[in-house]
Amino acid sequence: MNLTGDQKKTVAAAFLGWMLDAFDFFLLTFLLKDIAKEFGVEISAVAYALFLTLAMRFVGAFIFGRLGDRWGRKPALMLDILLYSIFGALAAFSPNLIVFLILRALFGVAMGGEWGLGSSLAMESIPPQARGMVSGILQCGYPTGFLLAAVANGLLFGRTFGDYTVGWRAMFLLSVLPAFVVLFIRSGVPESPAFEASKAHAKPHLWATITEHKGLVVYMVVLMMCFNLFSHGTQDLYPTFLQKQHNFDPATPVLLAIGAFIMQVAVQGAWGVIPAHLNELAPGAARATIPAFVYQAGNFLASYNGPLQAQIAEANGGNYALALALVAGVVAVAIIVCIRFSPERRGEILKAH
Repeated sequence: MNLTGDQKKTVAAAFLGWMLDAFDFFLLTFLLKDIAKEFGVEISAVAYALFLTLAMRFVGAFIFGRLGDRWGRKPALMLDILLYSIFGALAAFSPNLIVFLILRALFGVAMGGEWGLGSSLAMESIPPQARGMVSGILQCGYPTGFLLAAVANGLLFGRTFGDYTVGWRAMFLLSVLPAFVVLFIRSGVPESPAFEASKAHAKPHLWATITEHKGLVVYMVVLMMCFNLFSHGTQDLYPTFLQKQHNFDPATPVLLAIGAFIMQVAVQGAWGVIPAHLNELAPGAARATIPAFVYQAGNFLASYNGPLQAQIAEANGGNYALALALVAGVVAVAIIVCIRFSPERRGEILKAH
């Protein structure tokens, strides 16, 4: 894969933005039990933070996608990363569950813009023959963020430094880390060549573009709903499954860790082609908006997964294994059916007008 220096920096920026986005999101999944204990509520009540984050990503995808199509991918991406870093860290100061849920909803708005902006910036900046590999690299940012959250939780949570023991509030302060990526983007990443070339062209109204391609948009939303259920249905309550059903501490047994790793190879492997696939399908005049819009619209439709799985588990005597297996099995079949009817535009020349 032969990329120029600027193209490599662009790919690196998109990868880091998505990785740290996922890092901030998945920190919560390791802390549900402890947050619930401090606020005196059931885990399913705190799990609504997962629902709100995922649901509000739909709003953020639209807002930041429109900014990306108007201002350019680069400035919109910088603003987006800065905001999700701030809202993620502010959760550490929540005085009660209501404030915590509001802050996680605002975090979801900011989180919703990153994927679409980062993927459009990267896909419009590289040659078509590199698109498949870069798509896989970008999508690796998400599980890498999950891995970093797991490592941070294992190394820091509950540890004592002098008279201070690291609790869930201190863990959320790690959310300030993504803000440093903004400096890298500002200094080293160029704007999308496709966006620069599009400035001389009038762009159709977003709704006219969506209406013209409504069948394609509906297909992409359904596909993303299934993919997001597949991903979050195997991830979000997995730490809770280990903690509540098996009473494991953060030092998870090796064989179980290997099993989780193999499971996510399959789940995230299926995701690898998605950034390229959605950007190739999307009309150029709204490429920062539509891939993010359909991604997060699908996420919105899948957003109740966390509370749903928690409720299924609690209704079956705390059987989180049943809840995870039920969702993963049903959705895997649904994805196979969707992919069977998938359109293909591999190698499409990406223009922003």
